[in-house]
Amino acid sequence: MITLYGTQKSRALRVSWLLEELGVKWQFHAIDFAKGENKAEAFLALNPSGKMPVITEGEFVLSESAAIMRYLAEKYGQGNWLPKPGTQASGIHERWVSFVISELEQPLWSMGKHRFALPQPLRLEAMFAVAKWEFDQAAAIAEAWVPDTGFVCGDSPTIADILLAQTLGWAMGFEQTLPPKLMAFRDRLKQRPALANALAKTEALANITQ
Repeated sequence: MITLYGTQKSRALRVSWLLEELGVKWQFHAIDFAKGENKAEAFLALNPSGKMPVITEGEFVLSESAAIMRYLAEKYGQGNWLPKPGTQASGIHERWVSFVISELEQPLWSMGKHRFALPQPLRLEAMFAVAKWEFDQAAAIAEAWVPDTGFVCGDSPTIADILLAQTLGWAMGFEQTLPPKLMAFRDRLKQRPALANALAKTEALANITQ
């Protein structure tokens, strides 16, 4: 049984969404960020950074959402959710994964850090304008790349689709404006039953801090 540690709508959502898509049995261990449970000794033993998500599977422990998703897709995806290695689609997929994590998501995390995650004396109001500018630049590139229909690597969904859609949802939660093709992409992906299932499964235990 896989245990997912996190909060309902943090980066853990991309993992819970994929678990539902894969049909894997899993359980949710809610971490109360506001109460500092991510800094508790038991959680730091799983991930010394105190960041979420983390999964455990027996004695196996894995952190970092993209690594977790790749592991789950490779182990349980039955050849789906990742393009065939060595193909052009695989290259495009890896570009999307890297871009979402390093360019599109980072300004949003800057907003999050200066809104709630950093100690109060380190939070800077000026960071919000900087982060918005950075996000808008990245969103413009993603807008040029994203297809008008379907998924980012063709006719089948991949982990890059979940990463992108969840990050765009995070952006909307931070009141960022999405260009039209990205908004349409998010609207398509949010209709997937696995997303609703993941949210419903974690709702009772969720402490929504992000």
